[in-house]
Amino acid sequence: MEHPATPPQLNRDLLDMMARGVSVIVSACGHDLRPSVMRALGSQVSASGDLVTVYLGQRPSAQLLRDVAASGRMAVVFSEPSSHRTVQLKTRRARLREARPEDATVLQRYLLAMQQELDRIGFGPAFVSAMFAHPLDDVVAVEFTPDEAFDQTPGPRAGQPLGGAEA
Repeated sequence: MEHPATPPQLNRDLLDMMARGVSVIVSACGHDLRPSVMRALGSQVSASGDLVTVYLGQRPSAQLLRDVAASGRMAVVFSEPSSHRTVQLKTRRARLREARPEDATVLQRYLLAMQQELDRIGFGPAFVSAMFAHPLDDVVAVEFTPDEAFDQTPGPRAGQPLGGAEA
């Protein structure tokens, strides 16, 4: 399958949801097609959606990071816990890098956003901090430009590609 010349165009509402800090699950697979999955510790989405960064704990995500490094292929799901509104992004061009000092601000902002989001469904800040607080020296950033985007919100449009006027 050819790589698209430009990333899928997501509408402002979806980009805003992704950028504000919602649940992020990252997955990949090895050459043997065995899946690897991990919850991200944070994310950052550019205003246009053409650059996405997800942050993973290096030790707990070791297999996932090996799989991404070997193939560049990855799927990332952004899901709003209070509504289950979900979008999935796929890429064939993921790049790993060490977390930088300026990423600490992104991770802190994500942690606060998740505390607010999960408080809406009954999970307090201590629970959220236990899930997402992580030492920066054990964090890896994975940057990518989406090749494909899909609506994954439960319902009749689940699995439909995004990128046109409906995105």
